[in-house]
Amino acid sequence: MNEVKIQKQYDRLADIYDLRWRNYIINTLTFLNNWEQIEPQASILDVACGTGEFERLLLNKNPTQKIIGVDISEKMLDLARKKYQAYSNVEFQKASVHSLPFESHSFDVVVCANSFHFFDKPQVALREMKRVLKPDGKVIILDWNKDYFVCRICDWLLQIFDPAHQQCYTQAELHQLLVSTKFKLDGSTKFRLGVIWGMMVVRAIPTQREFANKQSCCCW
Repeated sequence: MNEVKIQKQYDRLADIYDLRWRNYIINTLTFLNNWEQIEPQASILDVACGTGEFERLLLNKNPTQKIIGVDISEKMLDLARKKYQAYSNVEFQKASVHSLPFESHSFDVVVCANSFHFFDKPQVALREMKRVLKPDGKVIILDWNKDYFVCRICDWLLQIFDPAHQQCYTQAELHQLLVSTKFKLDGSTKFRLGVIWGMMVVRAIPTQREFANKQSCCCW
């Protein structure tokens, strides 16, 4: 399974991860945090949270924000737990995006930043994100964008040399994946970060028809 490869890779990188990718992490997550104004009362699930750097930005705005971060690398999670051990409203768990250990309709917001290109079953991952969202919730995805030429080259090289990498997507491809898993697009943008990184952010909400059908079924 690809997740085993990812886990081993990021267990090895955990101790140097924040320093090695410092500028990239700060710049991409700051853009995301500024682009999407998350309500202070919202409960948040951070999928593939890594060492918890997005949590830092959220807590700087609202120290009482309720956040659960999940990742498959225990060593990355250990670092995240140490950063936020003073916050009783922040929790980190080891979990796969393909099988989230939460009840349906648990979160107001699901965030997935800089990790969607690792998922070998993207539609399964999106269905799980949708399952744990409340009916009026939203999913926010930040990831590389293959619309940019340099990202297409990086994607090709990584598929050859990085056993954990799956693929990155064009904006249209990501939109289609969301629509195919019963999401409705609610906003998106693209931006460039330096010479190499072409990025995209998308906000999507579960289709109301999907929830209406489930509620109807429960009445029988």
